[in-house]
Amino acid sequence: MNVEHVPELIAKIAMADPRVKRTDPIERRAQLEMWAGILADVPLEFALQATHAHYAESQWAITAGDIATRWREVVRDRLSRHTRTFDPSAHPEIDPDDIAGYLAIVQGEHRAVVHGHELPRPVRKAIGGPAAQEAAERIAELGDYIGDKTRAALAPFRPRTAERERLVREGHGDPLSVACPYEHCRAGRGKPCRNARRHDRRTPHPSRIELAAGGAQSAEQTTTTEPIGHAPGAWPTTA
Repeated sequence: MNVEHVPELIAKIAMADPRVKRTDPIERRAQLEMWAGILADVPLEFALQATHAHYAESQWAITAGDIATRWREVVRDRLSRHTRTFDPSAHPEIDPDDIAGYLAIVQGEHRAVVHGHELPRPVRKAIGGPAAQEAAERIAELGDYIGDKTRAALAPFRPRTAERERLVREGHGDPLSVACPYEHCRAGRGKPCRNARRHDRRTPHPSRIELAAGGAQSAEQTTTTEPIGHAPGAWPTTA
């Protein structure tokens, strides 16, 4: 976001929430400088969308940090699905010895993915076919390497994972296997539920637990070969 965009952003926010706008000239200048520094990497369009989302779920006045936090979450999600590697076949015009050209392309692709101009390029499967099946069978033979006593001892230090395991044991299903249907949360699959301040909750919303339970009851019984606490997209192991 350019410095010139900050007054425009604050003015639009102030139309819905006058608490954001500063009237004192000194305070206003300090606010513009602060917001410009915090939102330097945030596109104006995203800042407006983040503002709409904020006031749709919170009564608190928005801050530049609220907008920057939402932007970092989007960037983190995009880059987590991007390899950040150079594909020579996609750029035949680049000389293999042209280090400067190589770096320019990698950095350009990185910026394009961050700002949503290009889709993330996921990691390709290293193995497939019979080899992949053999690897899965060998992993299944290992079983769960964390015993019940160890899980019980670790429960106080990873309450979110412990709660998920308890729900699965009781037949309610894993809440992270479905997206949260609560309109003020809408956490995606593999993501913890959040409260009104966009902080991670220790427990899923009741509607999400009910949705997962419905799926568990209708699905056929299967054997899990990987512990919940280490599954892809698992909650953090500490509170």
